[in-house]
Amino acid sequence: MTFRSLAIACGFAVFLMYGGLIVSLLYFVHGPSFLQVLLSDRTVYSLVLSLLTASVVTVGAVAVALPAAYALSRYRFPGRRLVDAILELPMIVSPVALGAMILIFFSTPAGALLQERGGYVIFTVYGIVLAQFVTTAGVATRLIKTVFDDIPRRYEELAWTLGASEAKGFLTVVIPMGRRGIVSAAIITWAKALGEFGATITVAGSMAFHTETLPIAIFMRLAQADIEGAAVLVLILITIGLAVLFGVRAFTGRGAYV
Repeated sequence: MTFRSLAIACGFAVFLMYGGLIVSLLYFVHGPSFLQVLLSDRTVYSLVLSLLTASVVTVGAVAVALPAAYALSRYRFPGRRLVDAILELPMIVSPVALGAMILIFFSTPAGALLQERGGYVIFTVYGIVLAQFVTTAGVATRLIKTVFDDIPRRYEELAWTLGASEAKGFLTVVIPMGRRGIVSAAIITWAKALGEFGATITVAGSMAFHTETLPIAIFMRLAQADIEGAAVLVLILITIGLAVLFGVRAFTGRGAYV
């Protein structure tokens, strides 16, 4: 067997693994039960809540990630390496641990004061937004930084020589040149927020018609031994995720991370 054949075989093996898992869901999905679960008030609420919170979180995460990623890509400042390393926290620490860190923070005097002055977060929709933001902001910054790293700085320097400020160069040169990558990063951030489970259930709980997002609804169905209902919800989540992935690739015309 040549290396080419081995590489292709490994690719198909991974595809068959995930494809087999998806196909296995169809064994438990039947027409009437599928529509019953799909159109139930609880599923609709969970789906709408997930879509809304993921969208809000994505806007906030990208708004913070754009200037943060630019600073890490272009500037050298004290503590830069530490800041850059901390961005990896959502990727090296489990979401449950991140959720526990949020709970612990709000158990401190500073966290308690913040809730008294700004409103309670734990076991509320605000807790969902906060948990998703904490788990996605670092990822969004990392993805956008990769986009900025690939943009030669000479284009900004040329804009500066023509009288543009650093801020104007960022807005009129860097952002337009990296727009495809930025949009891709935003969509991937949105998909990650949509599928977030560990930190969300830790911070916001699993109250039906209140803090039950789609991933939490899947968990609750399994906890009740409702395999058919869980299979339907997983298929909904997979369908949304694949649609987002293909949308990214159609928009960029290249890989999703470019």
